[in-house]
Amino acid sequence: MKTVKGDRVEAYIYQEAKAGNHESGDVYYTFTNEDYFLCAIADGLGNGPIARESAEIVPEILERHHDESIDQLLSRCNTHMHQKRGAAVAIIKAYFHTKTIEYSCVGNVRFYLYRRSDDKMIYPLPVMGYLSGRPQKLRTQGYDYGPGDLFLLHSDGVDIRSPKAFMQNSAGPYDLYRKVFETLEHGDDATYIAGSLLR
Repeated sequence: MKTVKGDRVEAYIYQEAKAGNHESGDVYYTFTNEDYFLCAIADGLGNGPIARESAEIVPEILERHHDESIDQLLSRCNTHMHQKRGAAVAIIKAYFHTKTIEYSCVGNVRFYLYRRSDDKMIYPLPVMGYLSGRPQKLRTQGYDYGPGDLFLLHSDGVDIRSPKAFMQNSAGPYDLYRKVFETLEHGDDATYIAGSLLR
């Protein structure tokens, strides 16, 4: 388990490789500064080293250009996927001063935001497909958040049957992390980030 802990965000990250593989075809990235929290999961097509080669493009791009918009970041990632297997990629960016969170995804990486104030689960639908260097339609969506709201980002190796119940019944991000871990079937590439926006 990896952790991200600050005065504005707290997150717990789990990753495992498909049974028999030394490395996962999934990668993740997180970055926090005074203004925003950025995180992403990239799920390379297939598994093992070839899948990881595509997925690793994403943290490299985000590390260098984290100040850009999500659309700009995804466009950069897509350009660099040319002549590679490709990857499903989701990025979220929470802006602390405006209390807004933006999300965009191409492929089957899921994102949930649970707002405690109105007991509302936000589950935006991703754009189908994957980043491969071909032109892509991008659809960034934005939402307000409040103190203590929970979020969950996960690759398709994680299967959650009742995400709203999980989040409603979680005392905080670590509790959510633990509940998701208990449901894992293990055996496939699996990555998830369970977190909370604190203020």
